[in-house]
Amino acid sequence: MSIPAPTRAAALARLAAFAPAMGRAYAATRNYDRGPEDRSNVSLLSPHVRHRLVTEEELVSAALARHSPSACEKFVQEVFWRSYWKGWLEQRPSVWRDYRARVAEGVAALATAGGLRRAYEDAVSGCTGIACFDAWARELVDTGYLHNHARMWFASIWIFTLRLPWTLGADFTYRHFIDGDPASNTLSWRWVGGLHTQGKHYLARAANIAEYTGGRFDPKGALDERAPPLAPEPLSPATPLPPPDPAPEGEVALLVTEEDCLAETLPLGRARVIAAAGVACTAARSPLSVGAVAERFASQALDDALARAGAAFGVCPERLARFDDVPGWAAASGARTLLTAHAPVGPVAEALDRARPALAERGVRLLRLRRAWDSAIWPHASRGFFQVKGRIPAILRALGLKA
Repeated sequence: MSIPAPTRAAALARLAAFAPAMGRAYAATRNYDRGPEDRSNVSLLSPHVRHRLVTEEELVSAALARHSPSACEKFVQEVFWRSYWKGWLEQRPSVWRDYRARVAEGVAALATAGGLRRAYEDAVSGCTGIACFDAWARELVDTGYLHNHARMWFASIWIFTLRLPWTLGADFTYRHFIDGDPASNTLSWRWVGGLHTQGKHYLARAANIAEYTGGRFDPKGALDERAPPLAPEPLSPATPLPPPDPAPEGEVALLVTEEDCLAETLPLGRARVIAAAGVACTAARSPLSVGAVAERFASQALDDALARAGAAFGVCPERLARFDDVPGWAAASGARTLLTAHAPVGPVAEALDRARPALAERGVRLLRLRRAWDSAIWPHASRGFFQVKGRIPAILRALGLKA
């Protein structure tokens, strides 16, 4: 079963097809990695949600429309995990900056440390001799996707059996995942290593892999199943979220990025879009080359978003070659306000921050619109997921969804 095309139409079609399975069937089978030929037990919509070709709210609404809250609880919680990660990192941007710095250090070390380089190259090329790990490494590069359970096993084997730096592993998956997300990717690796919930790590076990791959793999004797968690690291306290930017009035230029490919549903208020453009930032995920599959998915999602935005607002959208072109394009549009969806911590947010002074020099202010879904969940993501989990019914009611 293949990943749906990177368009909103394909995402909605898959959503409709999978909605009947979002209840108890999902809860019972979601942890089984049946291999790339059979993904019928999962939605395959994580790349589309990550780029917001379809929203988290649409997924949850579809689940609640077909199932009782108790029946689709596991599916809804999985959607909330994605928002939890984003909200947690949004309140601790220093964790992202530290990760980026350590990736740069790790990449530099690959050039000088022969042993590390050889072990790393064996891992990313699928030549470690651990059959399951090697298959997942190759599947990731070839398809841009791994089952969620395989992602946990892969990260655990990377850290605790191969004993490679977790930051280089996180960089490898972030470069290749078509649903590569700064928060979900970085924080999931930290969680596996025992850094997110300090001292509590996730160890891949041969018996668990054999059971949940249906016997396709059984790495008995090949894994370190007794490794301690990574050494704890100091963590800065959460900082309060700034209030969302207000929706403007009057003429605006609209910038579409890969963070939100659904511009026509943004809370625009009384703004009138007179120009629209899109720009990709996928290559900024890493100092190393980003996977061709991931780059192509993001690019095609952006093209689809621009086509819909052009039709919705009656403009002829442009595709900009690089983020440095944004200030000049915005000024030339004649609008005094550049509007874009709020980009959570990550490369797009960094690029927008770099563009802000150049925009201001041209008399253009930058406004980033935050969706109600994010505003409802992110403030509760200051500690562990269970703080969010316990509030799911109240959050859904506040958003006007059946809980």
